[in-house]
Amino acid sequence: MEILWFLIALAMLFGVLGPYVLRRRRGGIRQVAPGSPDAADPEAYGFLRQEEQDIRLPGPDRDLLDVLDVVQATQDWRAASQLLKGTEKDGEVRWQRVQAFAGAASLELVERPGVGGAWLRSWRAEAPKDAGGAQVYAEFLVQQAWRTATVGSRDFEVILDEAKSACEQAALLSPGDPVPYVSLLAVARGLGYPHEEFDLLWANVIDRAPQHMGAHLAALHYWCEKWHGSREEADHFATTAAARAPRGSLLAALPLFAVFENRPEIVVGVDFHRTAVVTKAVEGALYAVHSARPDDPMLSQVRHLLVQFLMGAERWSEAMEALVRVDGYVGALPWTLSEDPAATYVVHRNLVVAGYEANGGSPATLSR
Repeated sequence: MEILWFLIALAMLFGVLGPYVLRRRRGGIRQVAPGSPDAADPEAYGFLRQEEQDIRLPGPDRDLLDVLDVVQATQDWRAASQLLKGTEKDGEVRWQRVQAFAGAASLELVERPGVGGAWLRSWRAEAPKDAGGAQVYAEFLVQQAWRTATVGSRDFEVILDEAKSACEQAALLSPGDPVPYVSLLAVARGLGYPHEEFDLLWANVIDRAPQHMGAHLAALHYWCEKWHGSREEADHFATTAAARAPRGSLLAALPLFAVFENRPEIVVGVDFHRTAVVTKAVEGALYAVHSARPDDPMLSQVRHLLVQFLMGAERWSEAMEALVRVDGYVGALPWTLSEDPAATYVVHRNLVVAGYEANGGSPATLSR
């Protein structure tokens, strides 16, 4: 997949921005024309450099990052437990924090097999009735299955079976909490739940948190053509949720995620991004962003995806406005599909800057 992203980036660089990007060598020194990706100084727009991008989160959560630093430095789980105890059950923040803790333990284990993530094992052993620890462990197993095992393999199914049991135990420890059921949605996708069984699981989620954006994104994956649904079913799920969403809900952006999930394998140029279906989904996502609370924890997720679609449609100013609000955190689609999310994000960011400057934009003209 990272090769695909690289090819897409190259195609857009030379196919879309070719008329504006001029490079030549004189005396062994490359001179770069204004408007090219290499000419754009990230600091001129307040952008952080690639090595400064945080791949753990889609947007800022200072409390989480501070606690995560403490936990990983000391291998003591207690700070994580306290943070989750103080995080409301039915909100998106709790789900994101559970994902982040689980992801941190999973990456530690990859980096240090048999040793990494010891704090999570201690958490489960020393506080087996801690609801937060149970949720993080269940999500950890889900991520381990998708990250380390081949989909459909025996190992994959064994890990997901264990994750299913862990999710059910976590649900018993925290009645009314949607998080264990959201983790179960990924289990259902991996194990291929029949539609009727998935519908029962989905009912458990929306009974607890009917507007939960993270849950809707997890369910959308199940309904996509490459898993257990079809393009029509995925679109129906997304558009129905968007139509029922109250004003201010980011569920109005769900059709854009459906378009992304069902996109062609290779997309080059602007034709796809200017189709009626894509344009309608983009406009719905922009409406959702402009209507949402400024502190909505899922706002960054939507903006990250909008960057790619706005770039593809050559809507440079709008893409830049999204970029300045998400820069610094790249733990979101579409960047996380790459093995190096920060590098992939920076390539796309520089392409947007190039298009923006080639059409008369500059740091002085960018609204914030």
